[in-house]
Amino acid sequence: MLKFSCFVIAVVAALCVRAQGTGNIDHFIVKENLIKNGKLAIIATDAEERPNEAVSGTFQFVINGFKQALQFHEGVAITSHPIETSAFVFIKHRNQQGSHGRLYFVWKRDQGLQPIAINWYFLILVPAIILLIAYLFKRIMVLAIIVLVALFVYNYSKGLDLENIFETIAHGIKSFI
Repeated sequence: MLKFSCFVIAVVAALCVRAQGTGNIDHFIVKENLIKNGKLAIIATDAEERPNEAVSGTFQFVINGFKQALQFHEGVAITSHPIETSAFVFIKHRNQQGSHGRLYFVWKRDQGLQPIAINWYFLILVPAIILLIAYLFKRIMVLAIIVLVALFVYNYSKGLDLENIFETIAHGIKSFI
């Protein structure tokens, strides 16, 4: 009887641990809140970007360098501050498996917000192509440098700094490997 009781307790404990593991956030996407109030909705997903409704509770996120505790209900959390203008938004979540981050450009229009995911390889590819063209055609070297500086100033004015760029590239390389 004691062996049977120990076996039942071990099985129940294993099931409880397994049930708690389904509430982790390993992947997420960002969309506009359904009530169109200028706030972003962060949706917990699986690897194929299907919503994970098993996620509920409070999770720590870093949004553009600021820590925020987001309350998830059935896999969806709403950010506390509305987006006033178009801007870059870097969202990062850290759990036991590591950190997961994504870079978005949130385009504010009259119809609402449109988050556009920016892949890490574009952050490397665009400046590399501009530098390659400048290297091939030496006469436009000054123009290429001016374009790169203008691109950096524009990105910085919209909230994208070097730390977010390097973190996005690091997260992308880590997920690629």
